[in-house]
Amino acid sequence: MRNGIRIRRLRLHADGRTYDVDFRDGSDLTRPLSIIAGAFGTGKTTILEFVDYCLGASDHPRHPEITPKVRAATLEAELSGTPYLIQRIVGEPSTFAYVLPGRLDRIGPPATPERRPLRPAGAPDSLSSFLLAHCKLEGVRLRAGDTDPLSFRDLMWLCFLPNDRLDDRNLLFENVPMKNLKLRQVVDVVFDVHDDQAIEVGRRIRTLEAEIDAAAAAHRTAAVMIAELEPGRRAELEERERAAKAEIAACNAALAELDARARADTRFADDLRERHRAAAVAARAAAALLRDRETQAQRMTGLRITYADEVSKLVMLAEAGSLFPPMRLDVCPSCLHQVGPDDRRCATCDTALEPSAGGPPDVGAELRSARARLAELTDYLDTIEREIPGLRAAAERTAEAEARAAAELDAVTSGAVTPYLAQRDAVTRRREGASGALQQAVAGLRLVHGLERRAATVADLSAQLTTLRTETPLGGGHGERAATVARVSRRYRDILREWHFPRAADAFVAEDLTPFVRGKPYTSASPGGRTLIALAWQLAIFEIAWETRSSHPGFLLVDSPQKNLGQTSGPEAGDGPGIDRVYRHLEDWLSGPGAGAQIVVADNTPPPTAAADVIVRFSRRADRPPYALIDDQFD
Repeated sequence: MRNGIRIRRLRLHADGRTYDVDFRDGSDLTRPLSIIAGAFGTGKTTILEFVDYCLGASDHPRHPEITPKVRAATLEAELSGTPYLIQRIVGEPSTFAYVLPGRLDRIGPPATPERRPLRPAGAPDSLSSFLLAHCKLEGVRLRAGDTDPLSFRDLMWLCFLPNDRLDDRNLLFENVPMKNLKLRQVVDVVFDVHDDQAIEVGRRIRTLEAEIDAAAAAHRTAAVMIAELEPGRRAELEERERAAKAEIAACNAALAELDARARADTRFADDLRERHRAAAVAARAAAALLRDRETQAQRMTGLRITYADEVSKLVMLAEAGSLFPPMRLDVCPSCLHQVGPDDRRCATCDTALEPSAGGPPDVGAELRSARARLAELTDYLDTIEREIPGLRAAAERTAEAEARAAAELDAVTSGAVTPYLAQRDAVTRRREGASGALQQAVAGLRLVHGLERRAATVADLSAQLTTLRTETPLGGGHGERAATVARVSRRYRDILREWHFPRAADAFVAEDLTPFVRGKPYTSASPGGRTLIALAWQLAIFEIAWETRSSHPGFLLVDSPQKNLGQTSGPEAGDGPGIDRVYRHLEDWLSGPGAGAQIVVADNTPPPTAAADVIVRFSRRADRPPYALIDDQFD
């Protein structure tokens, strides 16, 4: 079993599509060196940060092209040789991750993801504990005390060299003393040279033993429950599942054949079917016309009543003049003095008097118009009422004709269709039985798979315990730590010499892990010089940890290795394009002592000599895909 972690694929989930980055080669194995190339702002660093997020980072990239589209991120990783999927929600940073064995785009037995919290990191069911278990570091506590367990986030300091640490004067977190102390302790733990190593090993063994006991108890309980249900053995259930699926497929094929034969055997009745169809169309048309005329008759009847009332009112108004005399003004409305019938002004107050009404209003024109409309409406309604009996008879005749055609068609085809109906019912019953058997087999397989997964957990924990007892040296102490630091220091110096760094023979790593060049700490170098020093320091720790089979996860993420190299001047300038030598060193080490390790680099313009290791190159040009990680960010 290969310990550690390897990054295989990253998938960002959006509505309706995904954005994938593949770190595998053509044979489905993890590539030793994967280079993500492309222009600024295309998502190279975002890829590394999402890998880090899936491994437990507290936040994810929040670029404008990410937040409106991406809903979740899934990392396919190989943990101790077994592929797992780790998924986290994107948006508000989630406080947990979903973990389940399997691969992207590969359908396997049904499995329920495990919900693992991020905090507290030392909890047995946390994502950190799960990942540390595959690095032989589960249950390790730093010397700060039992309240400060090792977290996988601490271990990521040795697995991820971000852009902001490359040229910074805070490579070892010197600005935060407690973090600096913790980093040195993490390095000691990775190399198994910390002073309390024997105590830590004992504590880790006890932790694993407790977990094995709990996992074994859960496995026994599940085994008893499943035994009572008697689902059957896995091979039997898989055979039942295959048989049920084959039976369902055969039933579907038989039903299709029966339907085809029934259609073929009743083809002689095509003329009758056409006659029945035409009769049905005619019956529907006649019924619709009858409904239309009856509806119009109902509406016109109400309208005719309304017009008749209007004519009556107008006739009464016209006759009002002969029944009532017209009004006359006998008193002035202002001074109330008597006035004559022909006076236009009051003789007392000189108020203008309204002329007396000349009689009732003339409604003759309105009356003639209303009577004309009433007559037209009456004629139209009489026409409709005369049509309705004939339409009703026609509708009845067409309905009877349609019924006769249907009866004739049934009489002719019933003898040919009836045998197929019986056969179809029998096949349908077979298919229902096969569907029930399939559901039972799938449910049984789910139970068996759950039991096997619990057994695999017990076996995995037992293997970790065996490895911890047999492979972990129990020496530790200051002497071994000094030897390890000296070995890292020599590798650091050799890397700088290979890169033609000036006066690299004087370079070394101090006891507190601070890198020195030219007799001075790295903080005195130029920005470009600090970039090369940080790369050499990180690679030295990674390479020695891998070669000594220490507890390093086995992968390294590097962001922007050419940062500030164009600004390298003075004593650190060197005598050539150092980036070629950097990539040549990575390739040589990975093909030699580093075989099996993994390095992922995000670089704007890797040299042509490293073109074979470029897994994706973002162009930032619409006419040269892929444009960027989020290639449809402008849609």
